[in-house]
Amino acid sequence: MYPRLKDMRTDRDLMQKQVADYLDIDQRVYSNYETGKREIPIKHLVKLADLYGTSTDYLLGRTNILRPYAK
Repeated sequence: MYPRLKDMRTDRDLMQKQVADYLDIDQRVYSNYETGKREIPIKHLVKLADLYGTSTDYLLGRTNILRPYAK
């Protein structure tokens, strides 16, 4: 399960459909990413990290550092 995906999305007042459109996938597929029913392809994980300005490790729960690339 990837709870940070939902947290990051809702913090930005985005709907699943909007994020799915950004990834060029169906909303149901994106929903399955958030619930952990489907693994996230690396290309989508990287795009999500770019969208939210964080690292893939943060999205996956491997670190608690939200902004690892702060300038």
